[in-house]
Amino acid sequence: MEKQVSNLVSAFTTKHILALLAFCLFSSLTSTAQDLPLADGKEYIIGEINVTGTVSYNEQTVIAYTGLRPGERIYIPGDRISKALKKLWDLGLFSDINIYVTSIEGETANLELEIQEVPSLADVKIQGVKKKKQQELIKENKLSPGAKVTENLLTTTKNYIENTYREDGYLNTKVNLNAIPVEDTLNTNLVNLVVNIDRGERVKIEDIDIQGNEALSNRRLKRTMKKTKEQNFLRFWKRSKFIPEEYENDKQNLVNVYKERGFRDARIVSDTLINVDEDNVALRLNIEEGERYYFGNIDFIGNSVYTDQQLQRVLGINKGDVYNGVLLEKQIADVSKPDAPDLTNLYQNNGYLFLNINPVEVKVYNDTIDFEIRIREGKVAYFDQVKVIGNDKTKDHVIYREMRTKPGNKYSKQDVVRTIRELGQLGFFDAENLTPEFKNVDPNSGTLDLEYSVVESGASQIELQGGYGGGGFVGTLGLSFNNFSLAGIFDKDAYRPLPMGDGQTLSLRAQASTYYQTYSLSFSEPWWGGRKPVRLSTSFQHTEQYFYDYRNRRADRDRKFSITGVTFGLAKRLRVPDDYFVLSHALSFQHYNLSNYNTGLFTFGDGYSNNLSYTIGLTRDNTFSNPIFPMGGSKFEILAKFTPPFSLFNDVDYGNLGEQEEFQLQNENGVLINRQGRPLRPGEDPVADQSKIDQEKYKWLEFYKIKFNGTWYTNLYKKLVMRTHAEYGFLGAYNNERGIPPFERFYLGGDGMGTYSLDGREAIAMRGYPNQSLVPVDRGIMSSATSNDGATIYNKYSLELRYPITLKPTASIFALTFVEAGASYDGFQDFNPFQLNRSAGAGLRIFMPAFGLLGIDFGYGFDPVPGETERNGWETHFIIGQQF
Repeated sequence: MEKQVSNLVSAFTTKHILALLAFCLFSSLTSTAQDLPLADGKEYIIGEINVTGTVSYNEQTVIAYTGLRPGERIYIPGDRISKALKKLWDLGLFSDINIYVTSIEGETANLELEIQEVPSLADVKIQGVKKKKQQELIKENKLSPGAKVTENLLTTTKNYIENTYREDGYLNTKVNLNAIPVEDTLNTNLVNLVVNIDRGERVKIEDIDIQGNEALSNRRLKRTMKKTKEQNFLRFWKRSKFIPEEYENDKQNLVNVYKERGFRDARIVSDTLINVDEDNVALRLNIEEGERYYFGNIDFIGNSVYTDQQLQRVLGINKGDVYNGVLLEKQIADVSKPDAPDLTNLYQNNGYLFLNINPVEVKVYNDTIDFEIRIREGKVAYFDQVKVIGNDKTKDHVIYREMRTKPGNKYSKQDVVRTIRELGQLGFFDAENLTPEFKNVDPNSGTLDLEYSVVESGASQIELQGGYGGGGFVGTLGLSFNNFSLAGIFDKDAYRPLPMGDGQTLSLRAQASTYYQTYSLSFSEPWWGGRKPVRLSTSFQHTEQYFYDYRNRRADRDRKFSITGVTFGLAKRLRVPDDYFVLSHALSFQHYNLSNYNTGLFTFGDGYSNNLSYTIGLTRDNTFSNPIFPMGGSKFEILAKFTPPFSLFNDVDYGNLGEQEEFQLQNENGVLINRQGRPLRPGEDPVADQSKIDQEKYKWLEFYKIKFNGTWYTNLYKKLVMRTHAEYGFLGAYNNERGIPPFERFYLGGDGMGTYSLDGREAIAMRGYPNQSLVPVDRGIMSSATSNDGATIYNKYSLELRYPITLKPTASIFALTFVEAGASYDGFQDFNPFQLNRSAGAGLRIFMPAFGLLGIDFGYGFDPVPGETERNGWETHFIIGQQF
């Protein structure tokens, strides 16, 4: 017996102990309640209480659950016995419970409590569905080992599985559950659960018959039913399936389309589901349209904050307009758009959280309806406490400085929405799981607490890649720490692996091949000074580029082109016209040093050039809320980059450099010679040394560059997003005699990453064509491969359809299709905005916090590249760390 009790005690968990203590406390509080006899009940003193049956709990534990105690006076039968049974049943742990009187000695009654415990689940096997779906069903129904296999568990599991498949159109799904006892000598109260699923075929809609409609055609009404479609082999992109819940929504859509056209009283009189056969149904709907109505007088009642005229402008509905019940609801409160310009948001953005607006029909005459918009404004609400939970890496001040909602501030719905956007744009959190929660909302005091729940996502990225291209192996190593903390640089405990949490960015990148090496280091602080959103950024770059001989595939290290540059930038968020605007400034310097480096791009092989430039930009970005996959908004940017006009004050006549003796060809003795090395004859025209002229021209670069790009994101349906993009660029010169330098030019075509030079050139992506292939071809040169001077003007247009596969923090994946068009030109004399290279294709993007954005595109070029005659055809592009 002692061994048996010991085994039972060991099976008694902490959870059960806590439940028992609570139950015993409750029993002690209620034990003094009066016991009532039932029928001919007689009062006895409880003697022994024995527990029998299948039970894994300690005997005393079970007795304590009943609340019965030896020595207690009770009626048998009586109210105390009934309550003891009820308490045990309410636990949900037993399948059968009985109380017997085993013997009576005088006034003492000995009791036996016979209990059959609910079996526990040993294993579950689901048949009829794929393995992945099996795991989902097990998790969603909590069918883990040890679960109590109650009748409720079996019923809810069966209903859940049937409803799950019915929601996907499998109306004939059958589910059978069988609990099989496990033959185990140690524990005989275990069962294996076998779940057999026969989902059958998806039930399709053979026909939808609508009757009683006159104002709207059957075709128009069927188009309104978004998810309930009858079979049509031409509509291959959407299957016909009958889902009851979606059918109910579509019936409401059908009524709404009438209300939008003035038919206030329109209703579905009857709808019938007809079972054609096992796999097909038909729908019959009978509609009563009613009369068409118009808006009459609309009066506002109870408004004190805004005038009738102000409210009327927001409502946007005038007397005489066709009655539109759906529009009226949206103009009062559009639940589909949190930032909609409706009456509710007008008030809530000014603190009136407890507002109530109720439109009431006050008079209906002929075909006209008068309305009263009854408004109860309530108290102005203020934030009491605002806090953030879930940030275990990002420091609080990085989050709070981006928040528009502060303790003591007046409540504003648009500030809450904007805060969600700003936190999502940081890139430190999972934008899909940013959720605000209102707590302690008190209409009497006019206060509320606000809690933002965030989920940290990896902010650091590593770029590690290698490949063969351009005649040799190219390796790249890049590290980007996007939530860096410079303040923790001397704190050894903060290195995990580097100090993090202050929202700063530190990037290091190295790339090398057989003919070039590039190194760069950059740092940025988004809140320089800590009080205002002023971004300070600085970067340093250095490149060693060697002449590569494609004939013998070797790099000549005696012929090189060195580039060293440094950039400082400031960007400030503006307040006008609105605070989506950012004004940026950048001052940069590059030193180009050529040593025996003669190519087609540079007309002097020995010498140097300096590029001191200033860039000013104006950007407006109100995209939301996931920076990887924006669902809406737009982004515009205009940039102007220019150098000082050196030719205005250096007293150099660039138009006549060739006539000056120091720029003419001379022999070692200083005698003027022609290009064949022969001394000039009397009266013979001198020949200019073009390399010396170009060296003089480009000692200090002189140019100006203007760029514009705009991107719009439009949510078409659910998460299907259309991205529209346009961009333009122009490179010009102050002094036409000096001309446009060979630096800072535009190279259109390819993935936008096919350049390693830091000479200011810009690689513009244009899918469907090779990298940098869409450049102007010199007249008389038949192949673009021999023209590598780039372009001074370009334009590009792009249209994409994007749909997310998953937007989880571990990996965001979306597919896309695109069409693009673009071209580049030598100058305005060649500019033709309608002569474009066109392409189309599809692609995939994968964003992983540790590696950044990865992608692949398959593009088809419909036009030949400059200098060719055949259309370009298919190109494959790999994207790393860049978005189109």
